[in-house]
Amino acid sequence: MAFVESVSDFIWNPWLLGLFLITGLYYSVRTGFFQLFGVRTWLGNTLGQLLKPGQGNSTGITRFQALATALASTIGTGSISGVATAIWFGGPGAVFWMWISAFLGMMVGWAEKILTIKYRKRNPDGTFTGGPMYYLRDGLYSHFLAGWFAVACVGGALAGGDLVQSNSIAQALNMMFGWNKLAVGIATAALAGVVLSGGIGRIARFSELLVPVMALLFLGSGALVLWVRRMYLPGALKLIITSALMPRAAVGGMGGYTLATALRYGVARGVFTNEAGVGSSALVHAKADVKHPGEQGLWGIVEVFVATVLICTVTALVILSAGIYDPARALNDPTGWIEPGVPLAAASFAVVMGKAGECVVAVCLVLFAFSSLLGWSYYGQTALEWLVKGKKIRFVWQAAFLLMAVIGSVGEVGFVWQTVDLFTALMALPNLGALLVLSPQILACGWEYLSDKKCV
Repeated sequence: MAFVESVSDFIWNPWLLGLFLITGLYYSVRTGFFQLFGVRTWLGNTLGQLLKPGQGNSTGITRFQALATALASTIGTGSISGVATAIWFGGPGAVFWMWISAFLGMMVGWAEKILTIKYRKRNPDGTFTGGPMYYLRDGLYSHFLAGWFAVACVGGALAGGDLVQSNSIAQALNMMFGWNKLAVGIATAALAGVVLSGGIGRIARFSELLVPVMALLFLGSGALVLWVRRMYLPGALKLIITSALMPRAAVGGMGGYTLATALRYGVARGVFTNEAGVGSSALVHAKADVKHPGEQGLWGIVEVFVATVLICTVTALVILSAGIYDPARALNDPTGWIEPGVPLAAASFAVVMGKAGECVVAVCLVLFAFSSLLGWSYYGQTALEWLVKGKKIRFVWQAAFLLMAVIGSVGEVGFVWQTVDLFTALMALPNLGALLVLSPQILACGWEYLSDKKCV
C-alpha cells in the first residue's frame, strides 16, 4: 500500500490540485464569475422552480431527483469527519481554501453537467444514459480514456462508496449504541438491497426524501450551536483567514502548519465533498428530464453550493467556535486529548447540545454514509455496464456490492482511503481534460440557454 500512497500523493500534490483550481478559474473567468454575479439566476431557475410543474416523466428522473441522488453520494462521511480531519492536519486555514475550491468548483460542476446532457444517449426504453464515458468517447473520440474512467469509477465505487461508507455506519452505531458491527452490516446491506432493486427510479425517489431530511437535521443542529456560540464566530472567521494567509503566525509558532499544508487539505476536502471535476455525479445528472443541457448546468452549481458551501461550512464553524479544538495543541499533542474526525465533531456539537449533539452527529453520519452508498452503487453499476456493453451484469454487481458492504462493516478499512484517493485522481484526470478541451462547446451551450431565458 505504500506504493499506492506514493503514486496517489504524486498525482494529487500539487499537479491535480492545481488542475482543479485552474479549470475552475478558467470557467469562472470565461463566464464573468457567474456563480457570484448570477446567483439570482441559478437559484431562481433551480430551487426556485421546485414548486412549479414540469417534473419528470417516463424518459428520466426529475431535476431535483438528479440533484438529490448526486448529493446523496457527495454528502458522505467527508462532510463531517473529512472536514474535521482537514482542520486538524491542515489547520483552520484549510477551511478558507475549501471555500475557494468550492467557489471555483461551482462552475466546474456547471460545465460538467452541461456536457453530460449534451452527449447522453437514449436507451430503447426511452430513458437516458450518460456520463464522462460518453463525452470522452464521442467528444474527445477516445475509447481509451472512456474505458480508463469507467474502470476507475468501478474501483472508486467499491472502495470509497462501499467499504468505507458501510464501515462508517457500523462504527458510528457501535460507538453510540453498542450495536454489533456485523449485524449492522447485514442490516445495511439488506436495506440497501431493497432500494437498489428498484433501479435508479427508486434510488432517486428515496434520495429525494432522505437528502432534505438529513441536510435539515444537520444544518438545523449546526445553526443552533452557532447561534449559542455566536460571540465566538468573529474569532473563528478571523482564525480561518489569518491561518490561510499566515498559518504559522496564527498558531503562535514557527513550526507546524504551512500555507502548502492548508492549501492541500482545503482544496482536497472541497473536491472530495462536492466531486466537481471528478465526473461521478455526471452519471446520474444524465438521467434528468431536461430539454436543454444548460438547464442541468445550473443544478450543477447548486450541487456544489449545498455540499460544500453549506454542509461543510457548518461543520467547520461549529468546530472552530465550540472551543474544543486548539490549533497549537493539535500540532504539539495530536493524539493525547481527542481524536480528529468524528470524535472532534461530536465533541464540538456536544458543547451546546450535550449528549444529544453526539447523537445528532452519529445519526447524520449514518444517514450521510448510507445515502452515499446508494449513490455510488449506481455510479459503479453504470460504469460496469458501459464496460461490458450490456445490463445483464446489474444483479451480479449489486450482489457483489452488498457483500462488500457486509465485509466493510467488520473490516479495517483505513488503508482503503489510500486507494480511494488514487481512484478519484484517475477519474478526475481524463474528466478535467475533457472539460478543458471541449470548453468551446460547453460555453456556447451554456450561454445559449441563458440567452433564451433572458438571464444575460
